[in-house]
Amino acid sequence: MKTAGLPANATNLSPASPSQPNQPITAGPTVQFDVSNLQSSYANVCNVSSTREEVVLAFGVNTVWERGQANMQVQLTNRIVLNPYAAKRLATVLTRVVAEYEARFGALKDDQRPQANAA
Repeated sequence: MKTAGLPANATNLSPASPSQPNQPITAGPTVQFDVSNLQSSYANVCNVSSTREEVVLAFGVNTVWERGQANMQVQLTNRIVLNPYAAKRLATVLTRVVAEYEARFGALKDDQRPQANAA
């Protein structure tokens, strides 16, 4: 049960609880994001590669979606390198965000247009 004013992982212990008398409620760490140097980029293409030690996400923009083209050029603009643990946490949160989006706005269909195989 979440109590107002407490983090979701905190437990509300009342003084009348015989099993846990008068123990303080410990909250998890507070995270503050510094956005003073935050930059935004648009991407409609993401290429993912990995090694044992890292997962690399390369983001870019494909401006032409015409079928039947022999070559497609995608301008890669940003690369994010994660360790496998951070990549797994990202996959978990992205799965949850997409499920929430689909619950609110309807199911998303996979984009069947060809994707560039960028390095």
